[in-house]
Amino acid sequence: MNNFEFKNPTKIIFGKDTIKKIESEIPANAKVLMLYGGGSIKKNGIYDQVTKALSNFDVIEFGGIPANPEYDTLMKALKVIKDENVSYLLAVGGGSVIDGTKFLSAAAVYEGDTPWDILTKNVRTQKGMPFGTVLTLPATGSEMNSGAVITRAETKEKLAMGGPGLFPEFSVLDPQVITSIPVRQLVNGITDAFTHVLEQYMTYPIEASLQDRFAESIMQTLIEVAPKVIKDPTDYNPAADFMWSCTMALNGLIQKGVPGDWAVHMMGHELTALFGIDHARTLAIVAPSHYKYNFEAKKEKLAQYGERIWNITEGDIDDKAYAAIEKTEAFFQELGIDTKLSDYTKEYEGTAEEIAKRFTDRGWKLGERQALMPEDAEKIVKMAY
Repeated sequence: MNNFEFKNPTKIIFGKDTIKKIESEIPANAKVLMLYGGGSIKKNGIYDQVTKALSNFDVIEFGGIPANPEYDTLMKALKVIKDENVSYLLAVGGGSVIDGTKFLSAAAVYEGDTPWDILTKNVRTQKGMPFGTVLTLPATGSEMNSGAVITRAETKEKLAMGGPGLFPEFSVLDPQVITSIPVRQLVNGITDAFTHVLEQYMTYPIEASLQDRFAESIMQTLIEVAPKVIKDPTDYNPAADFMWSCTMALNGLIQKGVPGDWAVHMMGHELTALFGIDHARTLAIVAPSHYKYNFEAKKEKLAQYGERIWNITEGDIDDKAYAAIEKTEAFFQELGIDTKLSDYTKEYEGTAEEIAKRFTDRGWKLGERQALMPEDAEKIVKMAY
């Protein structure tokens, strides 16, 4: 196991009817900007619960943050923060709203020329404007980490950012919120969380047995509860397991002491930026091809994953590893996720070359060994057509 340091300052408030507890988590004299997405929270009762809990605060609302938090929209929210002297942010939503709030937390205190530089110049935020979250869609783990991904439609870019100053001060996780989530989004959440674990697990053996077992337990739980959550999201216990699994998949714990990949995400982000495909679905498009292309480098962990997660016992290490890839793709398909780019667009020709060019222009090298060059990404994306 590698050396590591681990600190996660986010307070988790988990369970039934916990949204009301935000009242005691926000400073009494705070001027709060409440951020949310397309307005579904006004139909499912979450908005009413939040506004009731905030009744003693000076609150301004900003809605309309899209599924991929858009830079231009966030700049309008930043103007509200500055014009109204907002001192505290509250994200009420899923990963996109929380990611957008993290960008605003950083941008509110940024002293550079343009906040977009935070993303293009990899500016690490050491101390942002304080914020909390009320999670409405389990998927990204953004409610308990310090990373975010922001989209800019103007340039068709989707870039990551982060820093130790971007952990939420608190996050409320009430599993009851999933009862109103459409099946498509539930499936996306399962796929997103599952792939988050794969990115931190599917590398090479490093004798980190406990970390492997942590990761495997999250994947096993997601596989077990997926059909239950999809069939009946009002069933509280599977909903609770689903929500906590999504948080645990990317709160930093399972990545400590082990190498991380994240190449699937980097390629997937480009597919979202270019075609607007749901983030989780881009991961399902790229992952099988990525593992096939990097088979020799990853086959030991692939075989272990095949044995422990999918109960694959027949054959040698190569047989088990390849069967594990097939099982993973089949799992996504059973959830209703298409796993080829051509399933989403007929304009896929030239996509691989465009992604490779972008990675070249940024000087990017990918993978757990930083050994994947832009030309490798081009081949992987072509395999995913």
